[in-house]
Amino acid sequence: MTQLLAVSSQQRIGLAVVLTMLVGWVIYLLSAARRTYEPGSELTTAPNRKAYYDDEGMEGKRLTKYLWWAFATLAISAVLLPVYWVREPFRQTGGGLDRGTAWFEEEAVKRGKWYFEASPGDPPTPREPHYGCENCHGKEGIGGVAVYTLTDPANPDALPQQVQWEAPALNTVMLRFRHDEVKQILVYGRPGTPMPPWGIEGGGALNDQQIEDLIAYLDHIKLDPSEVKEANLEEFGTDGAKVFEGFCARCHTQGATYGQPGVPGGGAYGPDLTGGASLRQFPTVEQQITWVTETAPFAELYGQRGMATGRMPFFGDTLTEEQIKAVVDYERSL
Repeated sequence: MTQLLAVSSQQRIGLAVVLTMLVGWVIYLLSAARRTYEPGSELTTAPNRKAYYDDEGMEGKRLTKYLWWAFATLAISAVLLPVYWVREPFRQTGGGLDRGTAWFEEEAVKRGKWYFEASPGDPPTPREPHYGCENCHGKEGIGGVAVYTLTDPANPDALPQQVQWEAPALNTVMLRFRHDEVKQILVYGRPGTPMPPWGIEGGGALNDQQIEDLIAYLDHIKLDPSEVKEANLEEFGTDGAKVFEGFCARCHTQGATYGQPGVPGGGAYGPDLTGGASLRQFPTVEQQITWVTETAPFAELYGQRGMATGRMPFFGDTLTEEQIKAVVDYERSL
């Protein structure tokens, strides 16, 4: 009963139409089964053998009646169709009875939440499939930890090492990446990290619609930028080294994400920033500040012959201008 009440108005209307058709067919079959015909009776009872109206009967009151019915139908169509289209923009903005696009957005967020959540049972409910994003990223994307096994390609004989990998918070991911960049990460994952590919194109289980639903949920749970900046300023201040450790080291320092940091800025998932690399890539401080604040859309150039891959987050919505200037100065000193 709960699931029946949860269906949309469109589904209820469709169900009513199907039930009406089934009832009509049952009535027709029952009435047909009760009919009895004597051999030869169709010669006089068949509709195509009965005498029909003459010209006077066809063109008299009978014709007038059907013309009035046609006029009434035309008048209804002529009035109702313009009325429908007049209120269509209002319905699409979410103010009408069907709440227009707002309903579709709410449904996308609801489905995205199902995918994000851990499965409450085994097997998971078919209507509400869960893929367990929160197992690593925490409930509502507050961040968490993932167990990951490291191997050493340079030393095949070395024993694998199991580490606790810090999974980033996703309630700010839409403040750090563009829509297409988040989709790229979800579809293809992050090679060399616990983040697997989830899209079918990347070898995962989710189709394009499910990926879009997940992104809709991530956008729904994103925090307010001003509150995020205030919290980050309070926690990390304007010390460039602390800001780098909190926001940049996970990609630019080997081992920082699992508690075994190597050379600060020495390169890992992101490029090596030591030895004056930032100075060569960005001849001016302003160029690097712009890059850290905004980055660039996929495949666009930046700095000295750099080309954006969509993997570098932007920090204009999560860090203050003072913090960005401080971390840029720190990176240029490595």
